[in-house]
Amino acid sequence: MAVMGGIIGAGIFINPYLVAERVHTSFLILAVWVAGGVVALLGGFIYAELAARLPVVGGQYAYLREALHPGVAFLYGWVLLLVIQTGGMAAVAVTFARYFLELTQWSVSDDSWVPPLIAAACLALLTAIHCPRVRIGSRVQSVFTLTAIAAIGVLELFSFLRGGPSQISFHPLLDQPPSLSLALAFGSAMTPVLFAYGGWQTSSFLGGEVRDPRKTLPRGLILGVLGVIAVYTSLNFFCVRVLSPAGLAGTTTPASTVMRATLGSRGGAVIAAGIAFSAFGFLAQSMLTAPRVYFAMAEDRVFFRSVAWLHPRTRVPVIAIALQGVWAILIALTGTYAQVVNYVVAMDSLFFGLTAVCLLLLRRCDASSSSNKIDYRVPGHPWTTLLFIAAEWLVVLSTFARDPQRSFIGLGIALAGLPVYFFWQAQNRKAAA
Repeated sequence: MAVMGGIIGAGIFINPYLVAERVHTSFLILAVWVAGGVVALLGGFIYAELAARLPVVGGQYAYLREALHPGVAFLYGWVLLLVIQTGGMAAVAVTFARYFLELTQWSVSDDSWVPPLIAAACLALLTAIHCPRVRIGSRVQSVFTLTAIAAIGVLELFSFLRGGPSQISFHPLLDQPPSLSLALAFGSAMTPVLFAYGGWQTSSFLGGEVRDPRKTLPRGLILGVLGVIAVYTSLNFFCVRVLSPAGLAGTTTPASTVMRATLGSRGGAVIAAGIAFSAFGFLAQSMLTAPRVYFAMAEDRVFFRSVAWLHPRTRVPVIAIALQGVWAILIALTGTYAQVVNYVVAMDSLFFGLTAVCLLLLRRCDASSSSNKIDYRVPGHPWTTLLFIAAEWLVVLSTFARDPQRSFIGLGIALAGLPVYFFWQAQNRKAAA
């Protein structure tokens, strides 16, 4: 549930139209979603082995620290706190607020303060839920993730029963002869798909807080990603079946369009509820996982020591959770979440690729006998690992080419963490002296 909750967000109800705008046949649309799932599965394989090797709190942060350099790990945690996690959470919280208003039929203007205020209240509520115990927060997240999956199931069921004749056609398979232009279009369509599949890696942050992590984390990663591939591919199949590729490309709200076509206004209300539940479940998962990175940074003495404080009875990093919640609330209230999210697209994929490089380096150190005790190994390594790195860094290159201004701002935010890291290192040397 942590893996699936970290992936399934509000975007899957909207992103399919972006893919249909870039590739124009039923075969290519579905192939892009399957290919994105394969890349996510390769990432799941890689993170599963890393989790088996280093089953510690902090996950991706710990892998970068141990295999590359503590400074690289710090930059990841720095960007995660300032923009990747909190900016994404603020954006999803505002999405939740808008669909909550649609469900309650509370009419507000586009520039109203009500959506940001509801988003802030949602984030504050989830912060309060997750501070007492890990188990409470994980149960809340699981309930809302299952509810979101149920909403997708309802959409698929009614689109099959009442969607009319199928609009899927596999003739022709391609919308143009095989060429570089077709490859570029396919790669462009992969970008929103890979973003939709993102989030599986955050479950690794909990490595030090699950039972038998060397077995539990790999199983959870693989099963969770496989479950999301099934959910995403089937949802897009039914969207194309009801709307046709051209119809899917012509609507910015495909899930709502499908449900209104099959159930009228009631269908719109059902899918609005599904999107709201999906957003809430994603936020619950984000609140549960990412604070473990800030906790690990504080434990390494490259962040405020108070962030490493654990509740004496429940062992929950309360200060880290509260810090993330407060910063996400500030971003939501100031309305800067859209800009913040755009800044870090390239940075997220850059650190995905770097984390996969960690596995290449750790495998090189397998001369010691302890390496034979690893319970899980990536199938097809190193070729599958290299394929994942290439796919993620292709996203980095395409993002810099398509939106260089925001991409370089994201890079600047990351590099701004270097003097902060050296400051903490200097403080540690003074304390040691």
